[in-house]
Amino acid sequence: MSTQATRGSAAEPASGLFPTLVYVHGSDQRTITLDHSPFTVGRKVDKDLVIADPRVSRDHAIIVSDNGQFAVVDQGSKHGTFVNGERVDRHTLERNDRLEFGVRDVAYVIFHPQHASSNTAREFLSQISGMHISTETTDLEKLTLFLEAARKLNTIGVLDEILVTLLDATLKLTRAERGYVFMKNDDGGMRLAAGRNSKGEALLDDKTISHSILDDALKSNSEFVITDTSESLDLKGRQSIVAYDLRTVICIPLRKPQVQATRDSEAAAPSEATAEVMGALYVDSRFASRDISSVSNDILRAIATEAASLIENARLVQAEESARRYQQELAIAASMQQGLMAVTIPEVPFARLAGRNLSCKEIGGDFFDAVNTEDGLTVVLADVSGKGVSAALLASTLQGMIYSQLIARMPLAEIVTTVNRFFTQKHLGEKYATVIIARVRPDGELEYVNCGHVPPLVVSSHTVNRPTHGNLPVGLLKDATYESDRVRLKPGDRLVMVTDGVTEAENARGDFFEDSRLEAVAAKSESLDDIFSAIANFCSGTPLSDDCTVVELLYTG
Repeated sequence: MSTQATRGSAAEPASGLFPTLVYVHGSDQRTITLDHSPFTVGRKVDKDLVIADPRVSRDHAIIVSDNGQFAVVDQGSKHGTFVNGERVDRHTLERNDRLEFGVRDVAYVIFHPQHASSNTAREFLSQISGMHISTETTDLEKLTLFLEAARKLNTIGVLDEILVTLLDATLKLTRAERGYVFMKNDDGGMRLAAGRNSKGEALLDDKTISHSILDDALKSNSEFVITDTSESLDLKGRQSIVAYDLRTVICIPLRKPQVQATRDSEAAAPSEATAEVMGALYVDSRFASRDISSVSNDILRAIATEAASLIENARLVQAEESARRYQQELAIAASMQQGLMAVTIPEVPFARLAGRNLSCKEIGGDFFDAVNTEDGLTVVLADVSGKGVSAALLASTLQGMIYSQLIARMPLAEIVTTVNRFFTQKHLGEKYATVIIARVRPDGELEYVNCGHVPPLVVSSHTVNRPTHGNLPVGLLKDATYESDRVRLKPGDRLVMVTDGVTEAENARGDFFEDSRLEAVAAKSESLDDIFSAIANFCSGTPLSDDCTVVELLYTG
């Protein structure tokens, strides 16, 4: 990724600070400063943000600056550019907007995320500057409470503390007996996030609240402020209000921060009725509260609005912290996997063996191994479908199973039959693996069993042959049968085996390395270093989209 500040025009906004992009790809995350315009996105290696995925076009989109505002512009991409889930051609960006380029969910960008360190106290003051403040003591007390809550919310970033502060301020403001905050789950349902009573005690049970009013407020995205339920005939049918003698019920949706309208485009700001609801603030009491004035109502609404923004910020901070911890755990897992999969190359008088792996992530699903027994030197190369932790876990299990059976001198076809039975009986979803096991005897006889893997290369006097005998990958069909085949090696012949990350390595134009290039370089190469050099030259900096593993066996006779 390149961010040359000298190219294009400066993009510094009116605040004097450059906005940032948080790029998330799977478990990886990094922050990019948007310090020039246009900022380019695509699959080409010369883009400011390179996303190596075939669904991303070479020239996919740009982010441009115009009078201090930023907009994303699609460049005619095949699979589209999305902002907050909607496909766009051009869209003016607001803080926390989520951008996706062709590939959905796996890779995305957050535009200029807000952080808990922003000066929200000043924003609070601006929100109430236009309010009519009564000279009544109760309203002045509430205004003081409001400002104190603003200052406290401004200094904390922990979600639990924000919710407790919100509830304490609300209970004092309304003089209600208890309060709750509900937050939306990923599946759209609501969960109790925090509960407090007027004594400052935690409430863990929400069974006695008016769930019907909570549901109505969320469905209609509107506020319910009822100060005396006994005077409202339409509330007498609500069972919780009657059963628990609730007299005051207030429910205010917590809405995600809204886009602020500009002078040129008043339509840029969505109404409260269309703003996305992220939760709800609910308070109730067994006593009527007829003294909630319009000022109190405005302050209560402002606290809920600001709290929603701070909750969103705190969630982002938590997500960043979780991502950091995940990266640490991933580094530990990668170190353990490297130790488990470290290959000790056996020394035998009739052959020389070498192998290398390039992972596109910290941990992956490729592995190779080598075992020497009385039956000969056996080489294993496997590629578990998928990437990341799940593929690495299965790869480690698969390696252990094959290694133990090779040591026990099991026939090659029986080994993969056992592995296939394990994969299919464990119900691992759509996980499968391509595997090739090749055993070379001192006399040059090569027995191999290929389970859906890239056909091996036998290089003899700079001529390449591809033994084509194959079977199904392991893990697809429980009743699959597996057979081995044999070829004869002469002294000086080389056996080259690769994973499909080699043949499917992609350059900036979207071309694959393919079998033809692999065969050409294998025919004239002296070692596997030549193959990796050819891949690097072909990709020219385009990141690998899959693990690349190459194993080479030279039969010396």
